[in-house]
Amino acid sequence: MFSFLLAIIYISFISLGLPDALLGGAWPTIQIEFDVPVSYAGIISMIICFGTIASSLLSERMTKRFGTGKVTAISVAMTAFALFGFSVSDSFIMLCIIAVPYGLGAGGVDASINNYAAVHYASRHLSWLHCMWGIGASAGPYILAAAMTKGGWNLGYRWVAFVQIALTAVLFLTLPLWKEDKTPGENGEKAKSLSIKEILSIPGAKEIMTGFFCYCALESTAGLWASSYLVMEFGVPEETAAGLATLFYTGITVGRAVSGFVTYKVSDKNMIRLGQGIIAIGVLAMLLPFGEKIAMAGIVLTGLGCAPIYPCVIHSTPAHFGADKSQAIVGVQMACAYIGSCFMPPLFGIIANKISAGLLPVYIGIILVLMFTVMEKLNKIKV
Repeated sequence: MFSFLLAIIYISFISLGLPDALLGGAWPTIQIEFDVPVSYAGIISMIICFGTIASSLLSERMTKRFGTGKVTAISVAMTAFALFGFSVSDSFIMLCIIAVPYGLGAGGVDASINNYAAVHYASRHLSWLHCMWGIGASAGPYILAAAMTKGGWNLGYRWVAFVQIALTAVLFLTLPLWKEDKTPGENGEKAKSLSIKEILSIPGAKEIMTGFFCYCALESTAGLWASSYLVMEFGVPEETAAGLATLFYTGITVGRAVSGFVTYKVSDKNMIRLGQGIIAIGVLAMLLPFGEKIAMAGIVLTGLGCAPIYPCVIHSTPAHFGADKSQAIVGVQMACAYIGSCFMPPLFGIIANKISAGLLPVYIGIILVLMFTVMEKLNKIKV
């Protein structure tokens, strides 16, 4: 029965990836329909981001009170409600309101289910689970495109909402399968939730959070600006550049599928180092004056290098800090991840606007050096 639960978690990751690319794909149509500036997509994205940060920080408290199964089921229900809300929205203000439960639900399920998988399953499953997320995220735009030929962007959100509703029902039906941690506190009482101050005082906590911030900042910046970098720096046609940006995420997805097999022989620590090394090669390929084809290869290599880092950092957390503290650590890690994803790509946008988009590999390289430094420091800390 435990293997059946693992299958449910795999399906959950595919389903959870489905909505992630919908806003970007639907926004050109939404923007015209609601007569708002193009930049307003950033407002919705920020609302979702703040919601995910808030629910990530609360994930340990919620999980200790209700259990991972219930938190996951309720969080997916919230995202299903929000997606259906998007599908019936008739104004920009309504989209902003509905973005709140979407962000809260997404952050809650991300932190709780990632920690559960890290505690209960081998490293390879974390890699494959995040590969499943990539499949879902890649399939979302195709679902949206099919829906738009039949009834508009609203229908695309509605189809994905129905998938999430079905997943919610399955999660509630399988609640008895979830293995919840019943570990008591030091004196036999129920283990209490840790405050952010207490979490940050744990040796190594600041390092792993900074490392995770750096990774997500690097991935999101590269994913957002790779196309612009190729167009502005090398004059690559926009259509070609857009396809290569897709290859960046394809590299992550394929890389995670392969990483799952590599983890049979390689530890999480060395998988993270391997990923950082491949990213470094990709950054050098983009930085050195070898022409557009080498720069394109560098972007793909950067995606491949990103592949093992996220799942292996998550999986290594219980080993570093203990299963009793891992949910608290993962929750704050996720909040740091969302902060990195939310603010670091726009910061590079300012740099590209004021100086040059050609500084992308330098920007990514600086983040990579900081990530490598703090993760190596973490490896030396005895917890």
